[in-house]
Amino acid sequence: MADGKAEVTEIGAVDVSPVTKPSFKSRVAAHFKRFWWVHVIVLIVVVLVVTLPVVYVGYPNIAQHDINDSSLEVTELVISDPTPESFHFKQTQVIHSDSIFHPKIYAFDADVSLAGEKPFARAHIPEVKANDGTVVHVEQNLDLSDVDAFGGFAKAVMLNKEIQMNVYGRPNLKQGGLPKITITYNKTVTMNGLNKLEGFKMLEMRMGKKDSDGNNGQGKVSIPNPSVMSITMGNVTLNLSVEGTHIGESFLNDLVLRPGNNTVDMKAKINTESMIPFLSKFKDNVVPVDITGNSSVYNGKELPYFASALAANKLTVDMDILSALA
Repeated sequence: MADGKAEVTEIGAVDVSPVTKPSFKSRVAAHFKRFWWVHVIVLIVVVLVVTLPVVYVGYPNIAQHDINDSSLEVTELVISDPTPESFHFKQTQVIHSDSIFHPKIYAFDADVSLAGEKPFARAHIPEVKANDGTVVHVEQNLDLSDVDAFGGFAKAVMLNKEIQMNVYGRPNLKQGGLPKITITYNKTVTMNGLNKLEGFKMLEMRMGKKDSDGNNGQGKVSIPNPSVMSITMGNVTLNLSVEGTHIGESFLNDLVLRPGNNTVDMKAKINTESMIPFLSKFKDNVVPVDITGNSSVYNGKELPYFASALAANKLTVDMDILSALA
């Protein structure tokens, strides 16, 4: 470097291989390998966000809607062995439902009432599978929680062509593998009533000497029952009158009103002297006799709820006095 010029030394080039860029699949695999736990948490959150509203909101709402949409048909109702505070209850009912779901409804206690009125008893409803056409049998002794309320029910049955009976409870329900939930069971069933015993007829009546009980009349009456109810009323006493004048009493012993026409033996205590003034007043000696309930007694105990229902319904039959006395 005597001349002061810079000396340039040539360095040979070194071969360097290009760095290979990882593929997309490799990067994704590495990401999941590193952050798998994050994705598991996200998946769990998504599943919970989707399923929890379905299970705890949608499922109960659908179940309640289907219960509300279903209907009940009562095909048999038997009231027997009555006391002033209870009776034996037997009912057959059919569930009607268009739902695609068929949940299990667990056994529950239900308040029974005339629709819109106070409950008169609490019935135990057995466990059922809610399929369309499922037949449910209920049979038990019912204690009356409200005797007056049952009296109102009995009177409604006597006086109306149709009545509505309400059943209310809070049973548990379960569909398949879904959790058990509580729903409201509030069903109103429409049934035929006794329709004021329309069509009641005196088939025959004969008056003569008094028997050992003091009865001087006996005959038969026809009592129609257009309902599905069979009702044990015991020994029924009826007041007989003509234009407000009391002429006697009639007795229907061991009365059970079954569906259809009931032909029942009748005995009577009639004051024939009190009827004499009416013989000339009515054509052909056919006198319109008014009949109203007096009492209902079963096993020696008065049944006030049946007595009041009978008293609320006045019947009128034509009695041929001369034929009855012949």
